[in-house]
Amino acid sequence: MTTEEISFRTKSFSPLRRDGVLVNAMSVDVEDYFQVQALSGVIHREDWERHPRRIERNTNLILELFARHHVKATFFTLAWVAERHPALVRRIVAEGHELASHGTEHRRADEQDVAAFREDIRRSKKVLEDISGAAVRGYRAPTFSIGTRNLWAFDVLASEGYAYSSSVYPVRRDYYGMPHAPRFAFFPLDGHALEEYPITTLQVGERNFPGGGGGFFRLLPYVLSKAAINRVNRKDQRPAIFYFHPWEVDPEQPRVRPLNLKSRFRHYINLDKTAGRLERLLGDFCWDRMDRVFRPGIGA
Repeated sequence: MTTEEISFRTKSFSPLRRDGVLVNAMSVDVEDYFQVQALSGVIHREDWERHPRRIERNTNLILELFARHHVKATFFTLAWVAERHPALVRRIVAEGHELASHGTEHRRADEQDVAAFREDIRRSKKVLEDISGAAVRGYRAPTFSIGTRNLWAFDVLASEGYAYSSSVYPVRRDYYGMPHAPRFAFFPLDGHALEEYPITTLQVGERNFPGGGGGFFRLLPYVLSKAAINRVNRKDQRPAIFYFHPWEVDPEQPRVRPLNLKSRFRHYINLDKTAGRLERLLGDFCWDRMDRVFRPGIGA
């Protein structure tokens, strides 16, 4: 089955505006540098404890950056990180940000069976809620790994009490992508209120191009990211969803070796430019948490 053969019901809603300006959704995938997909071939999960952790330092820098710009965001956080840095998780919530799940140990959703995925998202939700004291309503699959092969994941998310997912990227990539999925918020299940908020894309002709952050934000000039978000806001009249990782503001992180050229390029390109570009991004647009942008009245 392909997404051309699947019909999803899109969500109709009036975009959130402040002083006439459309509000976009800012999100952070809270994982450390040694946990990313690009390095998974050389750093195995059982070896994570041997690597120096930089997640607390980097996430604190992001929290300070957001505070300077009066921005609230959604932090999709690994339970593995939360268990080792509970004070960080409590700070995220105390400063008014939304806490959401990124799974337990950064296991791709499409590499798990139903039972394993259920245990993963159930445990992650419980760990985050127990540590923070806050309700966890959102989930983002590691490496945007919900696609046509595992649409059953939406049923599991709904049954485990999640209100929304942001796990689909409507592009074609080697690691992920559901290129024919809706570009904007939709309901992936018939008869259920679970919502999916895809990462922002820019449509050119019949093809979608990444427009919501990640590696492309580091690789390409800032003006292209700004133009993409402007176009989504003005032409599509929709909020953009932007994401990045704490390790992307850390040019001094340990260099992992050996690493093939493609993975090295993807992971390390322009790390020294990310913080400055984020400063500009936060000043150029209006931002808020995922729940308040897409589920107004529900976000605390």
